[in-house]
This record gives sequence, structure tokens and C-alpha cells, in this order.
Amino acid sequence: MNLSVYIKACILSLPVICLNSCAKIGSPTGGPRDRQPPVVLATIPEANSVNFKDDRIVITFNEYVALDNINDNLIVSPPLATRPKVWLKGKSVIVDIEEDLREDFTYTFNFQNAIKDLNEGNILEGYRFVVATGPTLDSLSVTGNVYYAENLETPEKIFILAHGNLADTAAVKTLPDYIGVIDRFGYFRIDNMKRGSYNLYALKDVDNNKRYNLPDEEFAFLDHRVEVTADSSWIPPAVADTAATEEPASVTVATEQDVQGQDGDTVALDGKYKLFMFKKAVTAQYLKSSQRKSKSQLEFILSLPPNDMDFEFSLPDTPAENMFIAEHSAGRDTLLVWLTDSTLMENNPLAANIRYPFTDSTGMVDYKTDTVNLRYVEARTPRNAVAEKPVPLAIATSFAAGGVRPGEKLVLRSETPLAPPDTSLIKLFSINEKDTLKAPFSLLRDSLTATRYILETNVLPDRRYLFIADSGAFRDIYDKYSDSTGIVFSQKPETSYGKLSFNVQNAEGPVILQLLGKDETKVIMERRMEGQGKAEFPLLDPGTYRARIIFDADSNGVWTTGNFEKKLQPEQVSYYPDEIEVKARFDIEQDWDASVRNEKNRKLRTVKK
Repeated sequence: MNLSVYIKACILSLPVICLNSCAKIGSPTGGPRDRQPPVVLATIPEANSVNFKDDRIVITFNEYVALDNINDNLIVSPPLATRPKVWLKGKSVIVDIEEDLREDFTYTFNFQNAIKDLNEGNILEGYRFVVATGPTLDSLSVTGNVYYAENLETPEKIFILAHGNLADTAAVKTLPDYIGVIDRFGYFRIDNMKRGSYNLYALKDVDNNKRYNLPDEEFAFLDHRVEVTADSSWIPPAVADTAATEEPASVTVATEQDVQGQDGDTVALDGKYKLFMFKKAVTAQYLKSSQRKSKSQLEFILSLPPNDMDFEFSLPDTPAENMFIAEHSAGRDTLLVWLTDSTLMENNPLAANIRYPFTDSTGMVDYKTDTVNLRYVEARTPRNAVAEKPVPLAIATSFAAGGVRPGEKLVLRSETPLAPPDTSLIKLFSINEKDTLKAPFSLLRDSLTATRYILETNVLPDRRYLFIADSGAFRDIYDKYSDSTGIVFSQKPETSYGKLSFNVQNAEGPVILQLLGKDETKVIMERRMEGQGKAEFPLLDPGTYRARIIFDADSNGVWTTGNFEKKLQPEQVSYYPDEIEVKARFDIEQDWDASVRNEKNRKLRTVKK
């Protein structure tokens, strides 16, 4: 074959060869998805180094990483006055320390869950870098648990502060010597501590300064000092802190509890010390809020009930007669005002005077009068909107669901104050299988508010009742009338309910027993007792309940919060160990040992994911 012809043939055949070759190679599958977190390859200095004097830490990984909310997630213990600068360079995380570190201290840089790989977001959970500025690594630790004092639930985002400065003001004025954070079960462990005596605190740090300096911050404190000794070591004896050789080092192992969390986890840890969070009670009198809820309604709220002092509303340079209605809440700390004068309603803003008790800088309480200007924002009407028909006055009733509890009040209520009802347009019939009779009734205004009326009648368990209100039977102060309505109701027999009793044992001093719904958001009933005895909760709807004891140390009939300045812990509580199912017709009786305090079955706690 002529050489040139051969070469041309080869060139022409190349695309076919390439296509055939490509056809024989399978498409890439990409392999299994990467589920491994980043791996630390090297650090400068080495982890657990001593005599560290530099101002930079470099942590290099096997892949590119990202930082998630590093300013909140990075916890440095002992804490730094200036937040370190954390940035990325290639596959390295660089920490620039912006201040001099303390001499002869072991520093822990706890990244928590801030480091993850760049591509898949796999988190390097709980990564910690430890380095010492002195010749040895401190190896001691403190463990514990944090709960809310009132309900023993687990708080979130709580710092643990350990102060070697034992002055009472240290928690308020200075940074702690060591700092930790709780996990989602409320457990904490502060590691790499020096031997010594410490005060231990827990803090919901609102202003992020690691100090308890705001009255609305949640806080907890121990009544006694914590002694950190070689018995608190978390490092095996072979490498235990050489500074603590006077007594043998040992490993403190937390106890695992079988706990079923919401996400299926089954392990929570019990630490040595228990801290109970509280928020300091408000002690100063002041006007907490004022707002114009609508064109015609104003609301004013005090920080505390005024007790026997006045809490009054007035209009500047305006006669008050027939221009508004003002009502106090049951505790008198809230004042609702309904304007009745149409001219006043159109004033925007509206000037109003409020006279109320006020605590001055010396702690003395006297009257103060403020003039406040209140605005309302009127909802915009869309263009080409069709005019809506007037909505009749809505009257809600407590007996609309059908069955009423024996002795229950029959309440009718409106969102606005009511004029006296027109009883000529209202009828009540008593019905059974044999007859239908007119039932006598009366409507009495609630003593606290004109928005509620009480229907008084003798409800018998063997009859049904038909309540009929014709159109216009109810009218509010703005001349808005109710529509016609008819409601059938009856009294449930006692056999529809269950009864629960507790035999309270080993209770010393006054206690409050509270029966709660399953979700604990509502107190169903409560009983006060002066020590041990029997507490009964009758006429309970079938369902699941929980129960709580409050150890009422100050005998004021309510749970009392703590006060750090006065060294008063919040009142202790305990929960009955299990949920209780109440069934109709059943009388349940349970023994309850009240000597156990601050206890709640972990399976009944709410655990955050």
C-alpha cells in the first residue's frame, strides 16, 4: 500500500477508533457519598503542647473545611477578654489570639460543632485543641447538670462559669477562670482545670460578656465552694497532672442513664454538681409597657401589681365623663381602656396620662405621672375592595361545647364591654323525654369586667338545656349587636369523670401540690398542705396528667424564684415519677414520698435535638 494512502487511512479511522474506545468505558459512578468528618493532619503547635508563648494556632485538615457560626461556637477556657480572630487558609483553620495569655494556665479551644467539610457538610463534632502556657498540662475537671428550677427542664445555650476568685462580686464584675457549656441534656464538664477552690455558676449570657450583670439574665449558683482535687482528674493516672502528686489521681466516670431522647439517643450523663436556673424577680415598680391595640383600645402594664396604690388613666385637658371605660386585671397590674368618644378615637397619636407607683434610684416608691403619645396603624384597604358587610357582635360561651362540669360557671363573653343584655330576647328551656319547660335564669355582670356576664340557673344532671338569644339580645358599648344563636348543653354526670388522690409522705413544712396537663403548660388544680397528708383532685376529665410538688419555704402559696444577692436559692420542686392516666368512674390513689427533692423522671423531660 502506498505510504501516503496508508497514513490517510489511519487518520480517517481515528474518530471511529476513539468512538469505539469510548463506548467500551462505563460512565463514572462517583463512588459512595463522603460521610466522614474532616481529619486533623497537623497542628502548630502540637496538641497538648506546653510552654506555649505564640499568638497563633494553625490546625490543618485532610480536606477543605468551612466554619459554622464560629463566633458563637468557639468557647475558649479560660475565657479571653478579646474574641480571637478565626479564619481559613487553604485546608487550615487559623486562630489569631489578640491578647496575652495567662501565665501557667492550660487553655482549651472548644470548637463544638463549628468545623465541617466544605463539600458535604460533615461535622467534626466536639473538636477541642488544648495547649498550656506553663510547663505542665492541668488535668482536673468539674462535672454537673443544669436544670430550670421551676420545672426541672433542660435549658439551652447555658455557660458554666468557674471562679477562683471567691468574692461574691466576682460573678458580676470579672471573667471566670474557666468556662464550659452544657449539652442538650443539660450535662457539662469543664476540663484542664487547676487544683483549687472555685465558685460555680450557670449563666444565660444575654450580652455575651460572661458576667451576671443584667437583672433579666437566667442564672444559677451553688451554695458551697467546689474543691477541685486529684480525685477530679479525667486523664488516666499514668499521665495525670504532675502538680497534684500528693494524692493519687483517679478517673471520674459519669454514670450513664437509660434515657430516651426525641431523636432516639439513649445516653445522658449525671455530673457531680446540680445547678438550678432562675430569673431574679422584678422588685422595682415601673410602667412596663403601653400600647394602642386598636383605634379604640389602649393597654398599660406595670412591672408589678400596685397593691393598695393607684394605677389610673386620664386624658389631658379633657373631661373624663362618658369618654372612656377603664378596667383593671385581677392582679391590678394591667389597665385596659376602651375609648367611647368618636372624636378621641380619631386622634392619632392620642395623648394619655398614666399615674402609677414608681421606684426611684434610692429604692423609694412614690407616684409618677407620665404623658404618653399612643399611635395605631390602620390596616390598608386594597384598591377595588368590595365593601364588607358589618360583622355582628361575637358572643363566646363557656358552655358551647355541650357538656358542663358540675358547679361550673356558665360564662358569656365579648371582646368589648357589653351593655346590659336585653333579657326579653333571651330564653332558657329545660328539656327531658317527658317535657320542655321554661327555666328561670338571671344574667349577672362579672365583678372584674364588663366583657363577661354569668348565666345563673339551676342545672340538673338529668335534663338538657336550650339557650336561645334572639338577634340584638347583646350589645356592646359601640352599638354593635349580636346575631341570633341557640346552644344546647347539659351537665355531665359525675360518672364521666375520674378522681386522683395523693398520700403525701415525709413532707416537712408547707407544700403546694399541682396537677398538670400532660404537656405541663397548664395547672389543672392545686392543693396547699401544711406537711404530709392526703390531697384529692376530683372531677377530672379522662386523660394523662403529671403532678408537681413545690416546697413552699416562704409560705406565700406560690413558687418563689432565687436571689443571688441575698444568697436565696429558688424554691425546690419535685415531680411525681410517672405520668398518671385517669379514667372515667375510677378513683386512683397514689403514695408520694416528698422527701425526694429536685427530681423528675428523665423520660418525662423535654430533650432538645
